[in-house]
Amino acid sequence: MPNARLKDYLHLHFLVFIAGFTAILGKKITIGASEIVWYRMAIAAVLMLFYIKIVRLKIKVPKKAILQFSIAGVIIALHWITFFESIKQSNVSIALAMFSSGAFFASFIEPIFFKRRILIYEILFGLIVIAGVFLITSSELKYLNGIILGLLSALFSTLFAVINGKFIERYNATVISFYEFISGVIFLSLFIYASGIQFNAEFFTLSKMDWVYIFILASVCTAYAFIGAVEVMRYISPFTVILSYNLEPIYGIILALMIFPESEKMSSQFYIGAGLIILTVVMDALLKNNKRRKHKSPSITN
Repeated sequence: MPNARLKDYLHLHFLVFIAGFTAILGKKITIGASEIVWYRMAIAAVLMLFYIKIVRLKIKVPKKAILQFSIAGVIIALHWITFFESIKQSNVSIALAMFSSGAFFASFIEPIFFKRRILIYEILFGLIVIAGVFLITSSELKYLNGIILGLLSALFSTLFAVINGKFIERYNATVISFYEFISGVIFLSLFIYASGIQFNAEFFTLSKMDWVYIFILASVCTAYAFIGAVEVMRYISPFTVILSYNLEPIYGIILALMIFPESEKMSSQFYIGAGLIILTVVMDALLKNNKRRKHKSPSITN
């Protein structure tokens, strides 16, 4: 792996900033969560198709792989729906704090997929995350629906990340994302139609600012962010990338406080709970990296 330059680290943190800004856009856009995700995935899929054509990337994969990508596409669609709905039923701070609990779910989901034992410190960290969630819930009961949706979003996000971790070993990340977005659009089209919403002129009639925010969400925060994350890992270790993305809730909450000071100001108990969750996520990443380095280091024999 080539040595990372300053611009590579700046690029990485710009991507993390973009991830945090996604929640801001979710609050700004006035249409429902399902519709937001439909537009996001549809526009992102089209933009990715252009990118695939420009770089002449081969997208032909086995039918079994397409089916697997489709399942992952439904999962990421459910993650985004619950995430944006959490914002709409509570606020950005609640949604991002709950999203941070993904490390707790990962401690149980990863051992199942990768057939490894559950680690003691993961259970301990899981209990700390539960304590953080309890602090937030007990202090912000009026946002209970948003808290539950945020936890569901974290669960879907973790499940998606673990599944994608399997795919990335065999297939190109852009190709994977393209098929996932296509399947997500198909799933959402059926879901939206079943909920009684028609794909008529009214569905496609949005305010000027909604179109602007949706295009930024689909292009910069989705298509570019997905491709950029893959590109940055050419120069920066996966651990550093993962650890940096743990800053997403911090960036997002700070942005929310700056842009929506009235609706985003929370109790001190909320910030203690959110701090516990985020600190646990960072500690988990540091411990895993330390363990990985020890495992890779050559043993010394007498």
